[in-house]
Amino acid sequence: MKVTVCGAAGGIGQPLSLLLKLNPKITQLSLYDVVNAPGVGADLSHISTPAETSAFVPGDKNDGLAFSLKGSQIVIIPAGVPRKPGMTRDDLFNINAGIVKTLAEGVAEYCPDAFVLVISNPVNSTVPIFASVLKAKGVFNPRKVLGVTTLDIVRANTFISTLTDANVSNINVPVIGGHSGETIVPVFSVGTPSLYAKLDADAKAKLVHRVQFGGDEVVQAKNGAGSATLSMAYAGYKLAERIIEAITGASDVVECTFVYLDESIAGAKEARAKLGGELDFVSLPVKFGAKGVEEIKYQILDQLNDEEKALFEIAKVTLKGNVAKGVSFVEK
Repeated sequence: MKVTVCGAAGGIGQPLSLLLKLNPKITQLSLYDVVNAPGVGADLSHISTPAETSAFVPGDKNDGLAFSLKGSQIVIIPAGVPRKPGMTRDDLFNINAGIVKTLAEGVAEYCPDAFVLVISNPVNSTVPIFASVLKAKGVFNPRKVLGVTTLDIVRANTFISTLTDANVSNINVPVIGGHSGETIVPVFSVGTPSLYAKLDADAKAKLVHRVQFGGDEVVQAKNGAGSATLSMAYAGYKLAERIIEAITGASDVVECTFVYLDESIAGAKEARAKLGGELDFVSLPVKFGAKGVEEIKYQILDQLNDEEKALFEIAKVTLKGNVAKGVSFVEK
């Protein structure tokens, strides 16, 4: 199995690549970045695990991106600039959109059937950019183009375990909507009903806010020197690991991810109806198989409590604009 990381020399890319190098099911780990990828590749190649490591920059063999992508089954994209103090994910759009578009063109040409896991922010807009480029090239597979929202789940699990002294290993809070501020809707009433019930209204509101704006907490703590890189690398790896399990035959692999609601996918039509036909892309729990998303678990939309329903209505408005911005970027 070949896995490619685009943006491998960055703050997310390096720890993500390390985690991937440790996965025994990966036989080829390909690293790509505009600078410094060979050094990261050389460093990782000394680790005594089965994955053979290769690394490329744009000028290698006339087209480093082509060599990094050819034959890849999974492409993970953390490429882009990090957030700085005062920046929202949406502020990053103009910088990162062009990077994502270029990489999408590469995937379309060199590995159109690969799973694509987009980490580059803002995910609410970069995933629609990726999908639009692949559509224009005639190779878009809605079952395999995914936005990584797993960090929101990781934070939700961690933060409520801290508040309630519960074992975080036993917690799995679904997070729906998108991956930016108020578009993030943690569904504690479904994931941790007994723990969530112990909290008063003020504690619940603060918990939700912390999940939605947890990235700001890290940016401020690093005093402008970086953003959430280690936790994001962990989250990206977690989703990749689950997809690898699905590819290699595991059944009932269900994770939340930001996905296009293509009506060829089971449950997508029902999800669209429950969303009032307003959203093409949204994060919901999905079931993965070897060929990608097999089913959208739309039923969670009927399980929200009143507070979560209100949060989701707010999320939908912002998310709709984020998605339109990504599509518009490619059209222009």
